[in-house]
Amino acid sequence: MNFFEYRGRELYCEEVPVERIAAEVGTPFYLYSASTIERHFTVFTQAFSAVEHIVCYSVKANSNLAVLRLLADLGAGADIVSGGELYRAMRAGIPAQKIVFSGVGKRVEEIRQALDAGILMFNVESAQELHAINSTAREMSRKAPLALRVNPDVDPKTHPYISTGLKKNKFGIPVTEALALYRDAAAMDHVQVVGVDCHIGSQLTTSEPFGEAVRRIMGLVGKLEGEGIPIRYVDVGGGLGIVYDEESPPLPSNYAETIIQALGTRDRTVILEPGRVIVGNAGILVSRVLYNKKGATREFVIVDAAMNDLIRPSLYGAYQQVVPVIRAEDREEQIVDVVGPVCESTDFLARDHKLPAVTSGELIAVMSAGAYGFPMSSQYNSRPRVAEVMVRGDRYQVVRDRESHEDLIRGERFFKE
Repeated sequence: MNFFEYRGRELYCEEVPVERIAAEVGTPFYLYSASTIERHFTVFTQAFSAVEHIVCYSVKANSNLAVLRLLADLGAGADIVSGGELYRAMRAGIPAQKIVFSGVGKRVEEIRQALDAGILMFNVESAQELHAINSTAREMSRKAPLALRVNPDVDPKTHPYISTGLKKNKFGIPVTEALALYRDAAAMDHVQVVGVDCHIGSQLTTSEPFGEAVRRIMGLVGKLEGEGIPIRYVDVGGGLGIVYDEESPPLPSNYAETIIQALGTRDRTVILEPGRVIVGNAGILVSRVLYNKKGATREFVIVDAAMNDLIRPSLYGAYQQVVPVIRAEDREEQIVDVVGPVCESTDFLARDHKLPAVTSGELIAVMSAGAYGFPMSSQYNSRPRVAEVMVRGDRYQVVRDRESHEDLIRGERFFKE
């Protein structure tokens, strides 16, 4: 459920007409519903109330400080993959003791930053990374808490670019090699094994792969504890999908039931790393129509948002529903490509999309854009990044300013002869 709905002809975000925000903020902009984020997080964490758990929100999905502060106030932790995300999470008030550090390429300075902060644990993805963490912790006279990210080789049945738990993926340690590396970690003086971690992919729409992955991980946990290596945390990752088109992902309650059954015990703390399922349907991208163009074989609606603002359709061929902000009566639906001004053939927000006829100056909304929207945006074609706006009830606020042309060249300088 989300709080974007038509009231009569007009699209609202909670109690605010989207058109009013566009008139005052300009376009394009991302628009987030605080109540939707709050509802999604609450439903998700309540689904796991039967077990000790920490919901470590996946910061990469949407890292805006207002989003992170809202989640911090709800009790969320954070799953991070960089020193910058650690900085953002802590700046927003998320306690270091609820932060897990994932990712295959942690730099030594980032490891130092995380040790200084006192994070909950590192999710280690290779033998060399394990040695780097041990060495850095030794230099700092610290002991680094960690889990190994184990690759269970489970097919998540999702887009190949966002699957992460197969043998061919760069992530994690093969489950067949994990026991030996855990033994190595347990023998090191400056790391402490506290958990086991897995993450098999993103935008999963069935529960079965999650259950299979956790069962394989719990088999490893049994072997570890049989060798005297206690496991306090079982990090089951994230990846639960949302509805973009006609998907039918499991409800959080069904997902939780699958995970809890696969765990087989309730004497450990479960760590969860949801991202998209919390913020995906809590955000939209609002854009204004510039022109209509009739091509030889296609009809184009050219808008002022582009692939540099929302890259998912171009990068993954992902479907994003596009709707008019103001619905007009008796308008014929057309099959169109919704495209932007970027000088690339892949610059589209929707292809072969059924859309009521819209004309220059009208507003459209790209739905389900709250995850992997602004965080993946760029300044390609020297286009300033767009504003971000949050609504709560009948109030709204710009939570990230639109960039200026001066922002485009900030930090640059001419070469001195």
